[in-house]
Amino acid sequence: MSTTGATADPLAALGTLPGVPESVESVRKAVDRVYGHRIMRRRSNEITSEAALRGARGSAALSGADWALEEVRRRTDFSGDDEARVMGAALRLTAEAGQLLSIWRQSPLRVLARLHLVAAATQGDEVGRPRQEGESVDEPLVELALPNAAEVSGRLEGLAELIIAGSSAPALVTAAVVHGELLALRPFASHNGLIARTAERIVLVGSGLDPKSICPAEVGHAELGRAAYLAALDGYVSGTPEGMAAWIAHCGRAVELGARESTAVCEALQRGAA
Repeated sequence: MSTTGATADPLAALGTLPGVPESVESVRKAVDRVYGHRIMRRRSNEITSEAALRGARGSAALSGADWALEEVRRRTDFSGDDEARVMGAALRLTAEAGQLLSIWRQSPLRVLARLHLVAAATQGDEVGRPRQEGESVDEPLVELALPNAAEVSGRLEGLAELIIAGSSAPALVTAAVVHGELLALRPFASHNGLIARTAERIVLVGSGLDPKSICPAEVGHAELGRAAYLAALDGYVSGTPEGMAAWIAHCGRAVELGARESTAVCEALQRGAA
């Protein structure tokens, strides 16, 4: 996403693209419905914990570790093979996200570096910093052309400036742009998809749209499928108004499906308490 142009608030401008206001309103209604559920008044902590688990599972699925939810619950060792390590990284990132909300608006690049440290869980020189020229990226499921290190640095700085400056744009728009930009740039040597989806979660929670983190967009992204996810990302990378609007709408639908997932959890808890 270009951060230059005539408007001082490019994120707000994206909020007016055709179809985006309708997506924003639909997301708001979906979130309000689950927050209004009677179970939320008594057992919101349980819903938050379950949403975190399901969100991590969904994010890992999009990065190649498509495990059944019960398998995620059962496992205690996530170091055995590549899929297990991906799942472990997703779980760690979900747990870490809530600790970084207060830092995000002041220092988003610091948060992203921290997320990479948490995801990688190694001591390599490439961990916790944007990649340098010539360094490879392990992100096989995203096959877009890879921006060079200089472009990554400039665009990350631009994204950080937008976040720190604040915007009148709806939370959905900001979250979608953060998510899309990180996937397009793949700024780290590994785990970029997991980090991008965690950053989307941080924006949605920190903005106040989903303050209890009970509407896991990662669940929706996984449910919509990898092909639709990558097709929508192509729209973002194109930079056209239609492509950007399609990506924002895709992210909005993912949040709605995450809200639906937590509504189903509320209903199950209510039946169990009846």
